Amino acid sequence: MNNNTLRTRQMRRLTMQKSTEEEEVIVNINTTPLIDVMLVLLVMLIITIPLQTQSVQLALGRGEPVTAEPPPSLTIGIDFDNTISIDSQTVAGEDALQQKFKEVAALADQPTLFIKPNRLASYKTVAIILADAQRLGIKKIGIMAQ
Repeated sequence: MNNNTLRTRQMRRLTMQKSTEEEEVIVNINTTPLIDVMLVLLVMLIITIPLQTQSVQLALGRGEPVTAEPPPSLTIGIDFDNTISIDSQTVAGEDALQQKFKEVAALADQPTLFIKPNRLASYKTVAIILADAQRLGIKKIGIMAQ
């Protein structure tokens, strides 16, 4: 046998050995990430359980519920033809309205003044009423939309 044939036989043996080694499949599962997640969940459970078991015993009083009276209010209505009314009663003129504003401003506990204009009412009328109410000392003013 010559040298070349020996070499080829040795090469074949080596390649056969390598191919059998490479064909082995690894069947192990890396469980480290799974264990890490489980430990984190366990720690969270251990921390939250004592918080849930603590409670405070309160002796609540038994009584009649207090009924709150609605705060006093005054509604100024402005109709589509700029007719002004106070709590559904028509006002004779701007002087009567200003007199009512002065009476309301003099009260210690001022009612809330709600201005309820019709959507067709003049902006000028609404602006005059707002300005008069503020000028005469009314502190609580609101606008109601329709």
